Amino acid sequence: MSEQNVSQQDVPDRVTATDSAVQLLTKLSELHGGLMIHQSGGCCDGSAPMCYPVGEYRIGQRDVLVGEIGLPEPIPAVRVWINGDQFELWKHTQLILDVVKGRGAGFSLEAPEGVRFLSRSRAFSADENDLLAQAPPKVGADFSA
Repeated sequence: MSEQNVSQQDVPDRVTATDSAVQLLTKLSELHGGLMIHQSGGCCDGSAPMCYPVGEYRIGQRDVLVGEIGLPEPIPAVRVWINGDQFELWKHTQLILDVVKGRGAGFSLEAPEGVRFLSRSRAFSADENDLLAQAPPKVGADFSA
């Protein structure tokens, strides 16, 4: 398949969210304003998706914009980021943002809500991987002024 034959609508989403995740992001956006998520790669908070107000977490030049989760109008979409090295390990999977009961990470906005964000995933098919290879994601350096 040539690049000219690939439209953006043919490319599968690298990130999606369950209805409960969208509902929680909507609630948190109403409380805190615009949000972003960074898929943690380990350390203190394990490998949990971490939710922050926009501007509270500094995106690195090599961080990869996995995608955006749309919220009800007029609330802005939530950008989802991942470290570049970690993206290389996960790029063949679709990240599915979900919510489960339990105490989340102390640094993530949902912690006081008695729930936590959880990343699930599914492997892309060979055809989906071919489409994704022709539509590389943006990185933090693409957003630097």
